[in-house]
Amino acid sequence: MATANTDDLLLLHLNEAIATIRDKDQLFQIIARKLRLIFPFDMMGISIFDEELLNKRLFFKDYTTITPAEPTPTNISVFTPIAGSPVELLLEDPRIQYIELREYVRQYADFEPFQRFLRLGIQYMTMVPMWLNGRLTGYLILATMRPPTYSAADEQLLEKITSLVAVAVRNTLDFEEVARREQQRSLQLNVTNALLSIKQREPLFRAIAEELEQVVPFDYFGIRVQRAGERGTFEGFAEFARADHNSAEPLVALDPNRHQVSHLQEITAMYQQMGGILQADGLYAGDDFRQLAIRYPAMRYAYDEHQVRAMLIVPIWLRADGAAVLLLASPRPNGFTPDSLATVQSLVPQITLALENLFAFEQIEALKAQVEQERTYLIDEINTDRPADGLIGTSPALQQVRQRIAQVAGTDATVLITGETGTGKEVVARALHHASPRQGRALVKINCAALPAQLIESELFGHEKGAFTGAVERRIGKFELADGGTIFLDEVGELPLDLQAKLLRVLQEKEFERLGGNRVLQTDARVLAATNRVLEEEVRAGRFRADLYYRLNVFPIQLAPLRERPQDIAPLVQHYLVSLSKRLARPPRPIRPADLAALQAYPWPGNIRELEHVLEQAIIVSQGQWLEFGGFMAAPVLRALPAAPLPASAPAEALLAAPVDDNAPLKTLREQERDHILVALRRTGGRVSGAQGAAALLDINPKTLEARMKKLGIRRTVVAD
Repeated sequence: MATANTDDLLLLHLNEAIATIRDKDQLFQIIARKLRLIFPFDMMGISIFDEELLNKRLFFKDYTTITPAEPTPTNISVFTPIAGSPVELLLEDPRIQYIELREYVRQYADFEPFQRFLRLGIQYMTMVPMWLNGRLTGYLILATMRPPTYSAADEQLLEKITSLVAVAVRNTLDFEEVARREQQRSLQLNVTNALLSIKQREPLFRAIAEELEQVVPFDYFGIRVQRAGERGTFEGFAEFARADHNSAEPLVALDPNRHQVSHLQEITAMYQQMGGILQADGLYAGDDFRQLAIRYPAMRYAYDEHQVRAMLIVPIWLRADGAAVLLLASPRPNGFTPDSLATVQSLVPQITLALENLFAFEQIEALKAQVEQERTYLIDEINTDRPADGLIGTSPALQQVRQRIAQVAGTDATVLITGETGTGKEVVARALHHASPRQGRALVKINCAALPAQLIESELFGHEKGAFTGAVERRIGKFELADGGTIFLDEVGELPLDLQAKLLRVLQEKEFERLGGNRVLQTDARVLAATNRVLEEEVRAGRFRADLYYRLNVFPIQLAPLRERPQDIAPLVQHYLVSLSKRLARPPRPIRPADLAALQAYPWPGNIRELEHVLEQAIIVSQGQWLEFGGFMAAPVLRALPAAPLPASAPAEALLAAPVDDNAPLKTLREQERDHILVALRRTGGRVSGAQGAAALLDINPKTLEARMKKLGIRRTVVAD
């Protein structure tokens, strides 16, 4: 079959190819093509062994005359055990052997490659051992449909060629190892530079995915982080589809229609169930991953819904305070190789450093925000001169409020505090917080009516950098600040409907997202809410969500207006005279009994807040021995009431100029409120809103004042607004 000249020429060409060609596929295609000129074969393959002769893998294969009628595995980089395969017979007698496949199939009926060869028409295989420096490194395989007929000279030539092939294989493996290490070093440097400067989770996880994808192709990427917390649940984790995808499709989830971070309990259970699998490096491909999917429901979801057929699992850290693991998945059974696993393993130190840097930054930011919030809270408390519970008075209505506070303070139940403006809803919220187990953490307060609608969401939930014009940096929201403490939502009835839905989610799921972000955050904040609106009426009018109302109204506390508890006015006056005189640096002055009686008789539409403002003004203007109210309140104000009611349709300017009668008959509370608003309008020249408006004087929301004016028949015709 061969001659001396052709033998020498073939060996010369092979030597030249081995010395000059570095591309593995090109080199071995040349070897196959040269061999085909001398020896007839239908398929050529090279199988190599590890140093211990325990595992084998297909290093190269080439079909020459066969067009496969079925897909064939293309993964030639995965080592599989020699034990239990026909190769173990070759190791017993490492020489050129001629195999008739049908004979081998009887002994190794489960060896799928032989079954596949038979389906392709391959009947015979010539096995030539590869030796390098006296060590068996693998076999050169020539497969045919017809029986081979090799002479002794042919066998000698095959042995010489196989020796050159062994050198070529060794050179290729060494070259690939050098290139792999260089690539790893370059990748490690790139990952370090890219990751340590990123201080937000999603950009960090995507950066890791992008760097990995340059060297290890994958279709799904995930990082799961379990950090031991107060409740022992998952602190958080991230899962993304391939880096160039726009969507963050979950890889391993139990319900793809829900956000994956809401599965904390299910994911925790999955981790406990899969403990050993996720705590060790693993490459699961083909049948191995199928067996994993049969055993674990979470993996079965990935297998069925995402057609995952191979997965890399690499723990990032396993320690007492939690665990982190990186997962890559592919729909191709041969999607990953041991080299892929080694590459990912080599990046674990960089990924660990990046994650720890991220978590440290987040912790610092959270602590800074918490310290600042608690500082503000403590300053507020220091400047608040009140009794232990903050509630001043002994009326039956106030005693009932104290009883309600005692009943609910020790629980985490949501409390809805209702009452007119100025009745002390924030004081009740503070008393609830101080009497609760959360008293050591901050009471975070937000007035839902004090901000424009477009800013309330940012205040409540925070925002990411660039979420909207002017968002130059990330901002922590009030719910995030209140984690572990209490959040007080004042004027909750003013929330827009779209934000009501988001608030409902926080109450139901204890989770939210920052504006402009997509990471779900958890909060353990107790919610206290307050409103001067009648929410049942707001629900009927379609301005307030019924489901949110029921969530807020778990434990209602109704505050009586000051006019219904006149016995509390004297202790309130005494309290404010002491605290306000001290704050204003004015000498304390006693109040005349007649003035106190007048204060107790007045209906106080603005309630306690109005009383405080009247006393503050009196302290400022008083010069003599007694507290002087002048034209602000008490008897002078009562004397300033209209002599007779004007028609409800009378314009505001007519009411403002109406004459007064000192002997006016006793009026109803509605009439008193109407007259009091008119007095405020007279003082402000008809202005309703603004710093010098009637709303500021009465210390109520301008919209609330306008609504009451409309309800009381005070038409705005000539009112500077």
